[in-house]
Amino acid sequence: MPSWPEPDAVAPDAAESAAGPESPEQRAARLQAEAILVDGHSDIPSVVLGGSLDLADPGREPTPTELARMKAAGITGEFFSIHVGTSSWQKPTPLGGGAARRALDLVDATHRQIERRGGAFLLVRRAVDVRRAKREGRIAAIMGIEGGHAIENSLSALRAFYRLGVRYMTLTHTTTNDWADSAGGALEPGILRHRGLAPFGEEVVREMQRIGMIVDVSHASDSTMRAVMKVAKAPVIASSSIRAAAQQRRDLDDSLLHALAENGGVAMVNVWALFLDEAYAEQSERFLQKHGARLRELGEKYQGDPRGLREEIDALRAQEGPIKPPPLSRIADHIDRVVKVAGVDHVGIGSSFGGVDVREEGLAAIEGLPNITLELVRRGYSDEDIRKLLGGNFLRVFEQVEAHAASTETVLSGDGSTRQLTAAELPAPPEPPPAPQRPWQPPPPEQRPILPAPLPPAPRPPPTPAQGGAPPAVDLRLER
Repeated sequence: MPSWPEPDAVAPDAAESAAGPESPEQRAARLQAEAILVDGHSDIPSVVLGGSLDLADPGREPTPTELARMKAAGITGEFFSIHVGTSSWQKPTPLGGGAARRALDLVDATHRQIERRGGAFLLVRRAVDVRRAKREGRIAAIMGIEGGHAIENSLSALRAFYRLGVRYMTLTHTTTNDWADSAGGALEPGILRHRGLAPFGEEVVREMQRIGMIVDVSHASDSTMRAVMKVAKAPVIASSSIRAAAQQRRDLDDSLLHALAENGGVAMVNVWALFLDEAYAEQSERFLQKHGARLRELGEKYQGDPRGLREEIDALRAQEGPIKPPPLSRIADHIDRVVKVAGVDHVGIGSSFGGVDVREEGLAAIEGLPNITLELVRRGYSDEDIRKLLGGNFLRVFEQVEAHAASTETVLSGDGSTRQLTAAELPAPPEPPPAPQRPWQPPPPEQRPILPAPLPPAPRPPPTPAQGGAPPAVDLRLER
């Protein structure tokens, strides 16, 4: 696919020095150091809660999203995903609790690490905190809930999560909830129950924007995204979902990219090869068809342990032989495409490091992000546009969401919506498929019921001659 913009259409803004103009590598390194680089997805909270990662111990190297690697990549802001699996929502337990309990545990695990490593992290409560983290050389931790079912249909819970530092929320994950339709996941199709957003879902969007929480439409169905655009008064984001050549249910098509641009939002490009390369997507589909049942079992077994799940999936993939990753240029191709459709002011980076299996060559881990910057330099993007793509666009959305919340001149709970989801609004669960009709067969002898032996017939009384020669009437009733 031809790259866009053309090199002669955008001035490179290369810096001059006494030694001559910068090389592409030098310019990319400078921009990487100057930019406020924001990555739109990390599963660190789930790993921390599982006890398998101490971010201050780079020698253990349990995951590519540890602290040392984020610093090496020049990361300023990292989305810390409070990922709440659907099992905690659909099957709460006395010990593990439900979806809100799972989210609270993840939030607390994130706070625990930030407080223990205060010199390395800064919890983001306002957009200005991201800029402060850049000045101080720290990592800005931007907490967000992945899966709106975590609020358990409670706007009070939504506001409580905001108080704890949650600053964005995806309305759905891979399962449709009680008020918003999902695009589904790799192992399950999306179930459309609401034709987008239910009335309560519209209220969730309004309340999020009133308090200053960013609405994330990643994982939502197309109809849900369109419904959000009709309700939203402030920009929204798609933190890790876009479409260019690959066709995934979760991705955004051109019409949605146009709508997102009109809204002022940002689509953050996911670097997972599944979303970016058709050849890899076909290989992955064959793998899913062959191992789907086993993958579902692993997903249930390793809820909240993405590292353990990744190790099991890697072992399963090793049985199939290596899969050649697509080239790094595929990411830049998609950035080009989204820039062409939505405009350079509406694109960002949403990597999903630590949560995916195969990435592009040169991007095996988060420290490969400078290679994306170098590719953008080679394609002729200006310094200003590269800074926007790396994080400036997201920061602008964050600031505009805050400005909208301030314009409402309301307080968090005192003016909060008291709207509740009613029983009448709950969608009917999907009906199970009818059982197959089988011809009747007698059960085997060991399964047949044991019937009591029949009673012997009651003895008949002897006939007594009646006067007039007529025999007496016989009582035909059975004795009991």
